[in-house]
Amino acid sequence: MRALFVGGTVDNSELNLDGDVPPLRWPPDSGGREPRYRLHQVGQRDGSTVFAVYAAPEMAEAEVDRVIEERAYARRFEAQPAHPR
Repeated sequence: MRALFVGGTVDNSELNLDGDVPPLRWPPDSGGREPRYRLHQVGQRDGSTVFAVYAAPEMAEAEVDRVIEERAYARRFEAQPAHPR
């Protein structure tokens, strides 16, 4: 699964994630007081999560949605986008 980042210091960065379920925050175990990226969207294909979009904590939902649409993650990964549960 691919982690994709919107906003903050790592905007437009990507990395590979292990496992089938993306963590709700990134990094998952920072332990510090620094704000963490929050899971905003997942992309599903054939029952598997193929991407997870993380957004910077200071970004408004509408702006995150606009950037995700602009970058066309769902089309790129040929996946159905959904908000995490």
